[in-house]
Amino acid sequence: MIDFGNITTPCYIVDEEKLIHNLEILQGVEQRTGAKILLAQKAFSCFHVYTLIKKYVSGTAASGLFEARLGFEEMGGENHVFSAAYRESEIDEIISYCGHIIFNSFSQLDKYRDRVLKAGKKIGLRINPEFSTQEGHEIYDPCSPKSRLGITRKNFCTDNLRGVTGIHFHTLCEQNSDDLKRTLDAIEEKFGDILPKMEWINFGGGHHITREDYDVQLLEECIMKMKNKYGLEVFLEPGEAFALNAGYLVTEVLDLTENDMPIAILDTSAACHMPDVLEMPYRPPLMYSGEAGEKKYSYRLGSQTCLAGDSIGEYSFDEPLKIGDRLIFCDMAIYSMVKNNTFNGMPLPSIYLKKSDGTMEILRKFGYNDFKERL
Repeated sequence: MIDFGNITTPCYIVDEEKLIHNLEILQGVEQRTGAKILLAQKAFSCFHVYTLIKKYVSGTAASGLFEARLGFEEMGGENHVFSAAYRESEIDEIISYCGHIIFNSFSQLDKYRDRVLKAGKKIGLRINPEFSTQEGHEIYDPCSPKSRLGITRKNFCTDNLRGVTGIHFHTLCEQNSDDLKRTLDAIEEKFGDILPKMEWINFGGGHHITREDYDVQLLEECIMKMKNKYGLEVFLEPGEAFALNAGYLVTEVLDLTENDMPIAILDTSAACHMPDVLEMPYRPPLMYSGEAGEKKYSYRLGSQTCLAGDSIGEYSFDEPLKIGDRLIFCDMAIYSMVKNNTFNGMPLPSIYLKKSDGTMEILRKFGYNDFKERL
């Protein structure tokens, strides 16, 4: 049990035991199917635990130079990269770190193909099957109209595949394997003539493999179909699945006010420390709380920033909140540390690791210079 009262707030806590639980599920998929699972670092880049992660899965996936370098230096396994476009000044260094370079267009392929081949690395193309399985979240839907991500069949040049050995797609977001199956059906329909010419396929991310209701068996059937029917090596790039429900954000109540309902001012911020709360948007789970009105005492939880909309949501509690109380938001390892910021001069939360033996290790503390030196 974590002693939340003896740590400095705000802070993130990565729970090693829960992380291992997720890693064992992912490792099982690798072992049963022969697919290779890569950590999508855009969701979770806490490199302090990469030495643990690499015991279970094959490597990392990057979206650009810095993530490519981080995966190369700290994980050292398979390292794939995709970017909507690569900078001339960075491409050679990226190639040095990554074994698979995935392009978003034929113009980028033509520009950098020979450099990748000369380095002995593999080339992939990201496709857009134009098959959306999401509702209400266009910002996270690569198959939405006018999407810049992936090559549609209309724009796919079948006579310009010299050196291309793989196909990449990424169309899912926090979804189950039934949506993957439907997407693969659409890919076979539109790109079925291309698949036999390839050596590998990357299913991208968005697979919620470690969620309790996720259909792992159907995922494995999808993998084996691509392997057996087309002879393809299969890669997956989940991000959230690695650290799903494996982290917390601990905050303290600084003040209590009222305006139509009780309001608690916290030392954390949705805008700064959990941006997806406003971007997605969603209401993050909070330990020992209920929906507004479910328990006896309801509060709106907000930040000390000047942004009027910097509200985390409305929650209820069995007892009234007091100044100094600690509140623990759950599922805060993913898309929190990688997206946080110092708007309004808000300090970045410290990062702790709760080890499997119950001890707490401080991984990183931040201060004034972290705010000042980035500006």
